[in-house]
Amino acid sequence: MTSDEKSQPTNLVAAEILPPPTVEHLPALVPAPGKPRRWRRFGRVLALLVVLLVSAGGGYWWWVRSQPFLPQGFASGNGRVEADEVDIDTKFAGRILKLNVDEGDLVKAGQVVAVMDTRDLAAELKQYQQQVQQDQQTLEQAEADKVSQEAVVKLARQELARTSDLVPKGFATVELLDQQTQQLNSALATLNADDAAIGAAQHAFAAATHQVEFYAVEIADNQLFAPKDGPVEYRVANSGEVLPAGGKVFTMLDASYVYMDIYLPTDQAGRVRIGSDARIVLDAYPGHVIPARVVFIASQAQFTPKTVETKDERDKLMFRVRLRIDPARLQGREAMVRTGLPGMGYVRINASGTWPASLTPSPPPAAQ
Repeated sequence: MTSDEKSQPTNLVAAEILPPPTVEHLPALVPAPGKPRRWRRFGRVLALLVVLLVSAGGGYWWWVRSQPFLPQGFASGNGRVEADEVDIDTKFAGRILKLNVDEGDLVKAGQVVAVMDTRDLAAELKQYQQQVQQDQQTLEQAEADKVSQEAVVKLARQELARTSDLVPKGFATVELLDQQTQQLNSALATLNADDAAIGAAQHAFAAATHQVEFYAVEIADNQLFAPKDGPVEYRVANSGEVLPAGGKVFTMLDASYVYMDIYLPTDQAGRVRIGSDARIVLDAYPGHVIPARVVFIASQAQFTPKTVETKDERDKLMFRVRLRIDPARLQGREAMVRTGLPGMGYVRINASGTWPASLTPSPPPAAQ
C-alpha cells in the first residue's frame, strides 16, 4: 500500500467534516424598465371615469327619450299629487266615548267615525221630555176649560136676551136683568182668563219642546260624521280623552278633490287660462296619463319652493298653477287616492294645440 492510498481515507473524513464552501449571493433581478405604478393607477381611474360618464350619458339620453315630446303651445312642470285635508272636530267640549275608524280606513260621507260621551245631555233631554208631556196636559186642560166656559157664556147671553124682552112687557124685573148682565160679564171674564191660560200653556209647551229639540241636536252633534268620501290620514285623539270645543279627532283626505300644483315661468303662466286642458303623469305610473283641468292660477309671482325641482333657476319668479283631476274619474276609486306622489304636469297654453300621442288620456283604472 502506497502512502497515497493510506492517506486517502483520512482525506475523505476530512472532506466530510469540512464546512461547505461559501457561496456568495448573486445580485437581485432588476425588472425591465416600464410605466411606473402611479401611471397604471391613473389609467384605471381614467377608465372608470369614462365608464361612469358613458353610463350617465346613456341614462340621461334614456330619460329624455322617455319624456313625452311637447310641441309648441304646451308647458310642463313637476309637482306632487295632493288632496284636500278635512279635519273632523268636536262641536262641544266632551269626552271621546268610542272611535269607529282608524288611520288608513276608507270612510263614506255621513259615516259615524267617533262618538262622544253624552250621558249628561241624555239626562237633560229626558227631563225636558217629561216637561213637554206635563205642559201638553196643562194645555189640553186649559183648552177644555175654555170650551166649557164658552158654553156658560152662550147660556148667559141667551138668558139675558130673553130677560131683556120680558122687562118692557112687565114679565121680568129690572133687578133680574141686572143680575143676568153681571153673570154674562163674569162668564166673559172667565173665558178671557181661559184664553190667557191657553196662551201660557202653549208658550210653556213650545219652550219645553225647543229644549228637547236643542238637546237632541246637541246629542246628534256629538256623533262625529265624515263630511266627504276618502281615507283617514291621521288619528289625533284616543278614546277617553277630554277635548275642548273644536278639538281635532281625525284628519281625512277629500277623495273628490285631488290636484297637483306646478310652477310655470311668467311667459308660460300668462297664457294659461282657468279651465285649460291638462295632463298628469306620475313617476310611479309613467305609462298612465291622467286628464285634469286648470282650476287656479296664482295672481302673484313667487319664488319656486325648494321642494320643487325645475329646470329653471331657483331664484326665478314663478306662478303656481293648480291642475285638478276630474272628480267623476275618482268616483268609486277613493281607496286608490294617494298623496305625495311626484310626477309631471302638462298644460295646453294654446287652445289650438294638439296633444301628442304619448299624452293621450289612459282609461280609468278598475275600482278596488
